[in-house]
Amino acid sequence: MRNELFQMAKTAVQEAETLANTAEASEQMKAIERAKNAVSSAYANSTDAERRELHTLQEQLDKLS
Repeated sequence: MRNELFQMAKTAVQEAETLANTAEASEQMKAIERAKNAVSSAYANSTDAERRELHTLQEQLDKLS
């Protein structure tokens, strides 16, 4: 079974990273907040391996903030 929330979190982080290099500051912050929310939502229903990856994704977001 595929974890949709996990996939959404990965996509949201990728979008935030893309916007961090191309968008205005307000758009960057909105994308980062969306990604943080997606990572948080995905955490509860994830496997241990997915949680480790979510932790890495969270670290990437922290670097963008």
